Amino acid sequence: MVASQSMTAGAIAANFDTARPTVSKHLQILTECELLKQEQNGREMHYHLNPTKMKEIADFIEPFRKMWDDRFNKLEAIMKKYKSKE
Repeated sequence: MVASQSMTAGAIAANFDTARPTVSKHLQILTECELLKQEQNGREMHYHLNPTKMKEIADFIEPFRKMWDDRFNKLEAIMKKYKSKE
């Protein structure tokens, strides 16, 4: 949700069926991890995505994604071979 526009904690919480303090705690954790940035606008705190940190995480995960894709492709080949024998 915050990838395209900044939002307040209340606006984010309105999209979930959970208590606002729970959403606020998640926002706090994401901010501490630098995945979200906070920006004060008057009395309201707006949250928006930190694309630099997201890119860093995506780059870290990419080798694992490739590994699992390879494993699933091998499993799929084995399953197709097994089905063709039936």
